[in-house]
Amino acid sequence: MTNDKETKIPQQITLLRSRFGWTQQELADRIGFTKQTISNWETGLKVPRMGAIQKMADLFGVSISFIIEGDETTPEWADENDILDLKEMLENNVNMAYGGEELTDEEKQRVKDVLTGIFWEKNKQRKDK
Repeated sequence: MTNDKETKIPQQITLLRSRFGWTQQELADRIGFTKQTISNWETGLKVPRMGAIQKMADLFGVSISFIIEGDETTPEWADENDILDLKEMLENNVNMAYGGEELTDEEKQRVKDVLTGIFWEKNKQRKDK
């Protein structure tokens, strides 16, 4: 029997891949796996290891929890360019510090979550104009 988290992973991989308009082979090539492996993940036959989930999270510009748990932070209207813009913005702020001390990974993730929310809000306002 699978747990709830395992059942979300196939849907999330398929969702992200389709948002980028990629085939299973294209995703496989970008993260260094075979098309068959991607197919196995998307059908739920196998579950990707954390390293593979991290590669996909980095590639798609989403959190690991989005892939595992399905936490939706990317709006439906967002296209590939929006996602890549967000990814670039977050990558440019990886060396975050406050008061001369580097933030912990948890603190960095919290800052990234806030930045992500602001990013989507501003992008939505821009697109609605």
